[in-house]
Amino acid sequence: MPPKSKADGAKKARAPAKRKLAEEFPPGEVLTDNAKKKWKLGSAVGQGGFGLLYLDSSGSVGADAPYVIKVEPSDNGPLFSELKFYMRAAKPSLIGAWMNSRKIDYLGVPKYWGSGFHEKGGKRYRFMVMDRFGVDLQKKFEENGKKFPRKLVLQLGLRLLDILEYIHDHEYVHADIKASNLLLSYTNPNQVYLVDYGLAYRYSPEGVPKEYKEDPKRCHDGTIEFTSIDAHKGVAPSRRGDLEIMGYCMIQWLCGRLPWEDKLQDPLYVRDSKLRCRDNIDELLKSCFPSENLPEEMKKFMQEVKALEYTDKPNYAKLRGILLQGLKTIGATDDRKLDFGVSANGTGPPSIKVRTVASFMGSGTKSSWQQSRLHLMFSPASGCLSQWPLLFLPQTGPECLCLFPANVSQIC
Repeated sequence: MPPKSKADGAKKARAPAKRKLAEEFPPGEVLTDNAKKKWKLGSAVGQGGFGLLYLDSSGSVGADAPYVIKVEPSDNGPLFSELKFYMRAAKPSLIGAWMNSRKIDYLGVPKYWGSGFHEKGGKRYRFMVMDRFGVDLQKKFEENGKKFPRKLVLQLGLRLLDILEYIHDHEYVHADIKASNLLLSYTNPNQVYLVDYGLAYRYSPEGVPKEYKEDPKRCHDGTIEFTSIDAHKGVAPSRRGDLEIMGYCMIQWLCGRLPWEDKLQDPLYVRDSKLRCRDNIDELLKSCFPSENLPEEMKKFMQEVKALEYTDKPNYAKLRGILLQGLKTIGATDDRKLDFGVSANGTGPPSIKVRTVASFMGSGTKSSWQQSRLHLMFSPASGCLSQWPLLFLPQTGPECLCLFPANVSQIC
């Protein structure tokens, strides 16, 4: 599992309390879990929260080790909080039974393989063994120019609904959904997993949902750009809160930026912006998609979330139907393949940004050239611009200089 991204999506509303960092163990160190199973550490592969992540195996540890092990000082809180979720809700037998009942081939919840304590140098450490994963979606988001294709976003939404329905069915909510907490499978790039259950909350112990209660000491918990309105008010996480956070993530993946991202250091501004947008979902979408067709499925999705009361069970089937209809609108289907290289409407290779456009008239003398700075999109698959004589002068990255005849009345 890679270290957490330091991108915008990782900003927190409040600085976490100071905690001890784990010391690094040498490769080959053997840890024994509570079931007396032995796990051998490989090399350190990253740091998550206040713990270290190691390649891990019950046998020899190579570069292809199938597990990672998270190690933290035993008096730290984050791993203890995660463990409570994993031990109650992420055992392989539980996940397998739920998948069979839903007739799905995979579920993006990491499996719990073991945990325990380890002493070294007079210090006591807590550890947990889990699946190994690949790159996180925040890195992919940045590599894609901070936009994901619409088809991909809708498919990620469908996978997230499976994940959230499962953890909600097992009395928990996640409360910190974001791209840096969504990791691709190490072995299958078409599978995505929701990780980091340090803020996971047992909203319904023994099947009894907790009541709505505002606590000023908990205001703005979570990742501020995505956290729910309830969290801004200090209310404990809920199922509707998870779906609200998911909605903000999907909108950001589609348009690149949420309206309040310029003022993340002002939690009250972010809260008030979300309140206004909840009351006027059209305004939210128009501010995010000023020059594009509004994704109708996101409007319907956010309306469904808005209608939920704090203790309501969401209609996951209806929400899936909304996202599936969105795929149908763009002529796509859920083929369960996560293609990061498709264009915004779900087909063809990625677009190329055109940074500077110069048009020319007649003979192309210097006096007849006109130049303007525009941001257009050129798609080799759709044929946009390609019907005219063009000259592309490559620049750094995906941008280029595009020359086209001035008498062209429509670019795309």
